[in-house]
Amino acid sequence: MQMNVPEAHFGAARRQTGPVILDLRNISLSFGGVRALSDISFDVRQHEIRAIIGPNGAGKSSMLNVINGVYRPQQGQIIYRGEMRKNMDCHAAAKSGIARTFQNIALFKGMSVLDNIMTGRNLKMTSSFLLQALHWGPARREEIAHRIKAEEIIDFLEIQAIRHTPAGRLPYGLQKRVELGRALAAEPEVLLLDEPMAGMNVEEKQDMCRFILDVNDQFGTTIVLIEHDMSVVMDLSDRVVVLDYGKKIADGTPEQVRCNQDVINAYLGVSCA
Repeated sequence: MQMNVPEAHFGAARRQTGPVILDLRNISLSFGGVRALSDISFDVRQHEIRAIIGPNGAGKSSMLNVINGVYRPQQGQIIYRGEMRKNMDCHAAAKSGIARTFQNIALFKGMSVLDNIMTGRNLKMTSSFLLQALHWGPARREEIAHRIKAEEIIDFLEIQAIRHTPAGRLPYGLQKRVELGRALAAEPEVLLLDEPMAGMNVEEKQDMCRFILDVNDQFGTTIVLIEHDMSVVMDLSDRVVVLDYGKKIADGTPEQVRCNQDVINAYLGVSCA
């Protein structure tokens, strides 16, 4: 586990957050006899950067999968924007304003960067399949409008020079940035990031930290973040929830979590002193 990123101190600056947008209550998830999540409760506030940390196998990605409808918990309640969410799948979650990036890159490797980002606009398209196939009339005008949005995201992420490059030819760090762009193309209200900096070098991490802060600040997007680099977590996050073997062992500000003895014993391994 990496504990520092040289010259990458951004500081969360304790941004102004709003009311609770996502409330998870007593979530339990099992796969056969294996308990992945056990009675976990925490909330996420509007405009917050909320981190989920813990050792490998703690249940972090399972929790993101519960939030965006990949998994349906056997117990517990999910309240999103004040409404109880029942039987929501991935498509419904995306339509409701929840977007996701993945621990393992999931791009269309043979498609260009622009086309990959355009796939994130799919739920925003209203023209029929026939009109889209013919590329005629309203469908053509709609595609032009969506391409303008995609180009805005490309400019925001500073990847103009590779817009027509197949995603599979890009280095790892740029592929991660393209995946972030595809998620942003859906104009999410809540963005779930599963280890967005895994495998990156120091410079790439610094760039990704900057983009995450800009997404939160300029777009007002609420972010739920899984990350193993503790300096990144402590600098970016407003609040941190810590999981260990599918159970919640701590929840609070980065300072509170860093000095929690249970967290030190289970994950950090070093005192905050």
